[in-house]
Amino acid sequence: MRRLLTLTFALLLGAAGGAAAQVPVRPDTTGRDTSRVERLPELEVTVTRSPEPLTRVPFAVGVLDRDDLQRGQQTVGIDEALNNLPGVVVANRYNFSLDQRISIRGFGSRSNFGVRGLKILLDGIPKTLPDGQSQLTNVDFADVSRAEVLRGASSSLYGNASGGVIAFQTERAAAAPFAQRIRVQGGSGERDGDAFYKWQSWSSARSGDVSGTLSISQFKADGFRQHSAADFRQLRAGVDYAISGATLGTLRLSLADSPEAENPGALTLTEFLANPDSAAANNIRRAADKDVQQYQLSLGLRHFDPAGNEYDVTVFGLLRDLLNPLAAPPPTGGGPSIGTFVAIDRAVAGARASTNRRLGAGETAPRLSAGLDLQRMRDDRTNERHDAGVRLGDFFLDQVEKVTELGPFAQVQWSPVEPLLVSGGARYDWVRFALDDRYLADGFDDSDARTMSALSANIGASWAFSEGFVPYANVSTAFETPTTTELVNQPDGSGGFNTELGPQRAVNYEIGARGQPVPQVTYSVALFVGRVTDAIVQQEEVGGRAFFRNEGKTHNDGAELGLTLTPVTGLTLNAAYTYARYRFEGGTLDGNRLPGVPEHFARLGLRTTLPAGFYFDADHTLSSSISADDANLAPLVVSSWGAGVTNARVGWAGDAGVLQLAPFLGLNNLWDRRYVGSVTLNGAGGRVLEPAPRRVLYVGAEIGYRTE
Repeated sequence: MRRLLTLTFALLLGAAGGAAAQVPVRPDTTGRDTSRVERLPELEVTVTRSPEPLTRVPFAVGVLDRDDLQRGQQTVGIDEALNNLPGVVVANRYNFSLDQRISIRGFGSRSNFGVRGLKILLDGIPKTLPDGQSQLTNVDFADVSRAEVLRGASSSLYGNASGGVIAFQTERAAAAPFAQRIRVQGGSGERDGDAFYKWQSWSSARSGDVSGTLSISQFKADGFRQHSAADFRQLRAGVDYAISGATLGTLRLSLADSPEAENPGALTLTEFLANPDSAAANNIRRAADKDVQQYQLSLGLRHFDPAGNEYDVTVFGLLRDLLNPLAAPPPTGGGPSIGTFVAIDRAVAGARASTNRRLGAGETAPRLSAGLDLQRMRDDRTNERHDAGVRLGDFFLDQVEKVTELGPFAQVQWSPVEPLLVSGGARYDWVRFALDDRYLADGFDDSDARTMSALSANIGASWAFSEGFVPYANVSTAFETPTTTELVNQPDGSGGFNTELGPQRAVNYEIGARGQPVPQVTYSVALFVGRVTDAIVQQEEVGGRAFFRNEGKTHNDGAELGLTLTPVTGLTLNAAYTYARYRFEGGTLDGNRLPGVPEHFARLGLRTTLPAGFYFDADHTLSSSISADDANLAPLVVSSWGAGVTNARVGWAGDAGVLQLAPFLGLNNLWDRRYVGSVTLNGAGGRVLEPAPRRVLYVGAEIGYRTE
């Protein structure tokens, strides 16, 4: 009943918001029209916390537009688009209970669920919690029109867990007074009963000083493996109100309800070879699943003074309710169908205040971006036994965890002469973890508090010799605390914090270049050296529950190459390649590869604009072998993808009277290869393989309407 009332309220509020959400802004110049060859327009990126030209920014930044993210895609996983950027490796587990593993230069690779080590933003609002943990629960990729990715240590910009930054922007309101779009799709794989569908309704309205968007969607899948069904329902509403010619107010509301996300678990090699569509026996017997609701609301105010200086204030709040029966056995009193039931009631509040102003009157005067980020999180966590998903009520952990993060920052950009851009900044982060132990039946009070802090900095410079050659160099640092889950998960099942687990720190050195030497060619290249101390690594994983420790150092060194070629009108070829030599240095793991990340990863893309409104797109992805454990044991090294995996899409876009139509058809894993999409790190008993589906066929269409 509570969920029904919540969703009813959400729909009513969202419908009201649909009559409002974004005021007119500068045209988005990120779209790439492959029907002709021309110089690309000057793009600006804001992921660096200050608007900068993409061609000049002295950091490795990639940008994806709406076509990159949506055209003919399922819009179910971010691997569909993000793997088109060099330096980014998204491993799809095809397990909707755990999220995908996103790794940027090795940061995030240790995650066995959720996103770690990276900062995730949606419309400027952090999806990353103060402890560094991120979920993509409130992100509907069918509603995302732009993504900016900053690769490399970024704590001086965004604080804790900023080994890289991914900034999503939802679709802005259409210029018309009213616009409506419906997107529907469905498909299936080769196993009986593995069908899926997704629908989305997107509405836009504009009247006077108020504009708005409303997106409602549902994705439901039977799952290509046993015990892998999922059901996601999302609503996002936005309101933009031009209070005056210089002041803009914003409201963003995101609601998500996922009543089902079954967890099939990882397989052993024997199980994978016998039947990759199967699930781990304990996950079935113990009904491993996830039921989660998450709601987020933000209010923002942006003002420009007569000198063009900008002032921003945003406040936001988040509520998350998680019911999570795991296959992990309880510390005592286990049985064939007895597992650990985790329940978390989460509340988060935060505020961001910043200014972007020029330090002087001249055109060459430096520009300062400065501000303060504040977040506070409270988790009410209980662990108890369950029998095949039925709670037994015998708790063995009951505690309240609080995390507070405070981070003042300042960043300066200066172009003393036309070709040169210099950027530098610093940030101080203070993170406090506090735990109130309410389970005292074991005779121990594990209440505790820990404080972790760091000063982070960056400095970089670029020199524009010409449009075809803009080299840059930078040095930056990152600071990453353990997440609350990592701190409280202890192998003996006891409460309190793991006092032996601390933060890791990183320094990143990078040189690179980008340019468009001729209208038909654009490129980017980056060479980087990363040094991580007190690296947080996974000690072991049992039944979906992982335990962590600090282990010496890692050397994350590599190279990234991006290339776009338009040889003829209507044909664009893309290539993204990442070389990742990530190794442990010192300690018991000296010389071993960092698990979960391939040493070589490449994505080749084809984009076409055909006559009469048709298009054909294809992506071909290659991955070298991956180690599934820190020890690099030979039986746990997963083979490469061989000749690679191909996804292809064909579609048409055009008008039919007052309607805009865009049907499409897609084939994933075109050559029907058997391969492993991801791994569970350090899985107990060799249970590390997370299979990918064989060939998948889907069809869909968008139908749009707008008033003049």
